[in-house]
Amino acid sequence: MGSSSNANAVQRVTDEKQRRADEKQRIDDWLPVTGSRNAKWWYSTFHNVTAMVGAGVLSLPSAMSWLGWGPGVLALVLSWIITLYTLWQMVEMHEMVPGKRFDRYHELGQEAFGEKLGLWIVVPQQLIVEVGVDIVYMVTGGHSLQKFHDTVCPSCKKIKSSLWIVIFGSVHVFLAQLPNFNSVAGISLSAAVMSLSYSTIAWGASVHHGQEPDASYAYRDTTVANTVFGVFNALGQIAFAYAGHNVVLEIQATIPSEPGRPSKIAMWRGVIVAYIVVAVCYFPVALVGYWAFGSSVGDNVLITLARPRWLIAMANMMVVVHVIGSYQIYAMPVFDMLETVLVKKMHFPPGLPLRLVARTTYVALTCFIGITFPFFGDLLGFFGGFAFAPTTYFLPCIMWLTIKKPKRWGLSWLTNWICIIIGVALMLVSCIGGLRSIIIDAKTYKFYQ
Repeated sequence: MGSSSNANAVQRVTDEKQRRADEKQRIDDWLPVTGSRNAKWWYSTFHNVTAMVGAGVLSLPSAMSWLGWGPGVLALVLSWIITLYTLWQMVEMHEMVPGKRFDRYHELGQEAFGEKLGLWIVVPQQLIVEVGVDIVYMVTGGHSLQKFHDTVCPSCKKIKSSLWIVIFGSVHVFLAQLPNFNSVAGISLSAAVMSLSYSTIAWGASVHHGQEPDASYAYRDTTVANTVFGVFNALGQIAFAYAGHNVVLEIQATIPSEPGRPSKIAMWRGVIVAYIVVAVCYFPVALVGYWAFGSSVGDNVLITLARPRWLIAMANMMVVVHVIGSYQIYAMPVFDMLETVLVKKMHFPPGLPLRLVARTTYVALTCFIGITFPFFGDLLGFFGGFAFAPTTYFLPCIMWLTIKKPKRWGLSWLTNWICIIIGVALMLVSCIGGLRSIIIDAKTYKFYQ
């Protein structure tokens, strides 16, 4: 009797463990990050290009105008090298524990810093970047639609910026219902092609325009304070241009992994191609745009060009298509966090009604904030300083040092500490520059303009 009762108790425990495992697997198969693991290596390419190459590439000539040729080129090249290195570290750490995959940034953080501390370190920073970028892209998409309309039909009645943002946001009410990363692959590919296209238009039109007769490459003639803060903002713009690391592990989670062929092989191949595309987009736009206009170049090189009108209109529509894809790439990890909490913590049943309500609410919230705070980009420069630089430049290095424990004073140890020092400096610079921009813009700020 005793042995039979013990056997039954053991069987019940086994059955309960199996039931929980099956339930966990069912939820994982529904969540957007782990719902599909059949991505090809080239998915990594255009997802990373879409996440990284934002409309901010058009402001790189302006950043060069504050830094000058030498420091400007150095900042561009160093950022490209450092972020490629930290991205390689994240790809390597994705499956560093045999039989386990760190499918989300915060899961890697928990491995490095502990179950609770890892969440507190990573999740707030990741959310600031992803939600913040989505709000900025909501504004960028609306403004680019407005620029397209005003360029194509300059005599037409002007429509308020806030309405254009609502029009752009309405597109995402439908696109946000796509279940996972692989289901937005087509949109992401289109966005990556558009980013390459409008970058090419920007530097190609600059070459066609030629060098301005009075183009000057001297440092801007302004006050010391303006120069210092201008340099800070320029460094922040360049740093933020490489802020695609927040979705890297989530992208890699969609790639299949086998004992003899781990996901890092396909992922790294895609990353290399993506970084070549990034270089093709960033360097020509920054260098040719600065060469053509010198220190007089505007914040957006396409606006500085202004002609031919049809080309500028087409480029703005390309920006719209690109930020549509970028919004979805940055929103997908947020959807994953949101739906994980709703299903696993609050015990809502997974399904279409939950997804429809949760994701539509998120889209509406980002749209509302974008309309309410048209200078949100400055806010992101301030708050994002605490998140962009850490998650891209030095948090992967700290995780590497904590988990891999390379030899002290060895090449790996020194390289990571150099990246950490540079990243911390960029974080401080971004916060200071963003705070000053907020103070200046708030003086002329109007609600719902």
